[in-house]
Amino acid sequence: MTDKTFQPTLAGLRAFAAVAEKHHFGSAAKALGVSQSTLSQSLSALETGLGTHLVERSTRRVRLTPEGTQLLPLAQAVVEAAEAFTAAAGGTSDPLQGTLRLGMIPTVAPYVLPTVLAGRASRLPTLTLRVIEDQTERLLAALREGSLDAALIALPDGTSGITEVPIYEEDFLLAVPPAHPLSGKRRVPTAALADLPLLLLDEGHCLRDQALDVCQKAGVRAELADTRAASLATAVQCVTGGLGVTLIPQSAAPVEAARSRLGLAQFATPRPGRRIGLVFRSSSGRDESYRRLAAIIGESIGSEQQVRLVK
Repeated sequence: MTDKTFQPTLAGLRAFAAVAEKHHFGSAAKALGVSQSTLSQSLSALETGLGTHLVERSTRRVRLTPEGTQLLPLAQAVVEAAEAFTAAAGGTSDPLQGTLRLGMIPTVAPYVLPTVLAGRASRLPTLTLRVIEDQTERLLAALREGSLDAALIALPDGTSGITEVPIYEEDFLLAVPPAHPLSGKRRVPTAALADLPLLLLDEGHCLRDQALDVCQKAGVRAELADTRAASLATAVQCVTGGLGVTLIPQSAAPVEAARSRLGLAQFATPRPGRRIGLVFRSSSGRDESYRRLAAIIGESIGSEQQVRLVK
């Protein structure tokens, strides 16, 4: 009679499944990497706890009892589930296997995402990316809440509990209407922004704050245009339509110039720009893996974009 409080051990179930497969105690013990006496003890403990014989032992061969035949599929299912559990745990210990939720700010995602995905496919084929595009503050909130694993944002942010790994730096370019006198110039002083109607992105976009910071450091009060855009692509279209000028990061220039009649100018040195990096929770315990991811992203972007990798 089965002891109602009895809980089969995984070792006992494995011994039973192996003996049923091999029909031989020695072969079963070898397959499990244990001694024959250890295997016999595990199987005997299982039978004692269940209050029933699972196998018939003889000098020639091992045969399942009717009860053993009935219970074998359940034992095999438990053993397979345990092996699947162990394999899954091994995968989750490395965040670069399985699924990773990666946030990107809107002024990064459209321009570097194809390169990042291509690098992921060649360097991290077992990694599946779920990309979430949003403004910096919302990405950081998602990181803190645990609904996001890592994010590509402009640095430094300085949020407590968030680790920042710089990846690359890029210059800002001045986007002007195609026939503008500054179009094609290579040494435009930032002070020139004082005389230009500057188009800004909506509140919450870090590029808006960065553009205003450029003006502040140049000691000028920008003449802000009446138009505001929710995306950099919209701001560029407004520029080509003659509604003002704007700043765009170097990584966005090839895409935006290819799809619109956009004039571009370079600032004089020291050129204003920004630093992009990977951020993640300091408490995640995955510092080494995420730094490796940041290095792979940097190598991919550096080979395709005119940016400066941070060593």
